[in-house]
Amino acid sequence: RKVLIVYAHQEPKSLNGSLKTVAVEELSKQGCTVTVSDLYAMQFEPRATRNDIVDCLHNSDEFNYGVETWEAYKRGGLSNDLIEEQKKVQDADLLIFQFPLYWFSMPAIMKGWMDRVLVQGFAHEFPNCYDSGLLKNKLALFSFTTGGSKEMYAKGGINGDIRYLLWPMQ
Repeated sequence: RKVLIVYAHQEPKSLNGSLKTVAVEELSKQGCTVTVSDLYAMQFEPRATRNDIVDCLHNSDEFNYGVETWEAYKRGGLSNDLIEEQKKVQDADLLIFQFPLYWFSMPAIMKGWMDRVLVQGFAHEFPNCYDSGLLKNKLALFSFTTGGSKEMYAKGGINGDIRYLLWPMQ
């Protein structure tokens, strides 16, 4: 089994860093091939910009990121960093997203990874998304820290039910 860990934390000695390290060690012991995309170490660019398309635009009069990356993906015109990450996703059977919960969501660098890497044509093709998307045979797992207690993320807790916080990310 091939595993891709997309890791988003600035400090390797953090709890998230330790969880990532343990996952790599344990999965490797089980015979898995593990690849880590350490977004901070890679200085991954989280902003979705015109630079993600390396050749001409589909419509140079009005830039629409979704349309332009879809068209660029179809003709092989995405930037190398996106192509490299897409290859890692394509090769993996399991994707693990390791991150701290920041302001009820994943860190911006990881959200940027999702926005830029999981483009239309590669990850989804309307109406085929979610369970019927182009990556439907992949398994995905969120491993994250909250910085709060279980009670804080329970129904009636100060932060609300964790299941509702995770819904848009899942």
